[in-house]
Amino acid sequence: MKILIYSGPFYPKVGGMETTSLILAQQFHLAGNEVKLITVTPGNTNSDRQHFAYEVLRNPSLWKMLILIWECDIFFHKGISLKAFWPIVFFRRKFVVMHETWYSRDHNGKKGWQDQLKLFICRYIVNVAISKSIAQRIPAKSYVIPNPYESRIFTKIEGILRNKELIFLGRIVSDKGVDILLSALFLLKKRNITPVLSIVGEGPEKDSLLFQAKQLKIVDQIQFMGLKKGKELVNILNEHQILVVPSKWPEPFGIVSLEGIACGCVVVGSEQGGLKDAIGSCGVTFPNGNAEKLAETLYLLLTDQTKLLACRNNASFHLKNHSEEHIASLYLTIFKDLVNQN
Repeated sequence: MKILIYSGPFYPKVGGMETTSLILAQQFHLAGNEVKLITVTPGNTNSDRQHFAYEVLRNPSLWKMLILIWECDIFFHKGISLKAFWPIVFFRRKFVVMHETWYSRDHNGKKGWQDQLKLFICRYIVNVAISKSIAQRIPAKSYVIPNPYESRIFTKIEGILRNKELIFLGRIVSDKGVDILLSALFLLKKRNITPVLSIVGEGPEKDSLLFQAKQLKIVDQIQFMGLKKGKELVNILNEHQILVVPSKWPEPFGIVSLEGIACGCVVVGSEQGGLKDAIGSCGVTFPNGNAEKLAETLYLLLTDQTKLLACRNNASFHLKNHSEEHIASLYLTIFKDLVNQN
């Protein structure tokens, strides 16, 4: 098949959407398909040719885009971009959309005309949602295909001592709920449980969190590690017992959970949205924004190693359903069925 992918955010940007674009494009190519990828993210053409086995087109002209869509068998959109979606008028039967987030103006679910239009478009295309929660918000039939993770990078490493308790991995912004986690640590300290928390990432809330830690007198339990990538990040995850994902807003999915599970961490995450799908039976969820429930969940895990072991024993089966090859094959099945129908 000739597969044309539209991914607004793409390499060299870093994030969950960018990661899934890289994984799926590569897997579609390895499966013997002719893959081309359109993006609005600036980059270097020479670098693209060295990095990717498929063609990357950055900000092509409207005429070039029309030609690419005419030539392809499948036009695979990662999310609905209204600026790039106008060719649906001419090529509706080729469109497959991967819905990776909520269509709203803010985290409270307020919808603008753009969101209403995107949801209306869903009635006339093939929809794929990355979690059950996302699918429930799409006003049309949706396949549910979860996100993959980079299994060749994130893995357990023999010989690394798992002697650190808690780790947070992500952007240090208010929506990620690290302040809730610090409040939970304060509550645990009252019960004479004092785990150390490693905070991996960068963001504007660092100073605010440091001030909060001082106010709660838990500074000695907090370690800000900055941004980590690649092998160094994998090694750090392998040193920790529990990955905490305390997001205040409903996460659409949460690839970070899969990365933690693959490195041997048990995941504790907020229950709304798609995080519960990503965590599966490899961790425990708690009500979003509830520091008391988070503290209680962490207490039970930190004081009972059998609970940690039970979650880790479920990891292998869970991760098989999120491998790059498996997830790509699910998409390719949908693509082939659509091509045959057309």
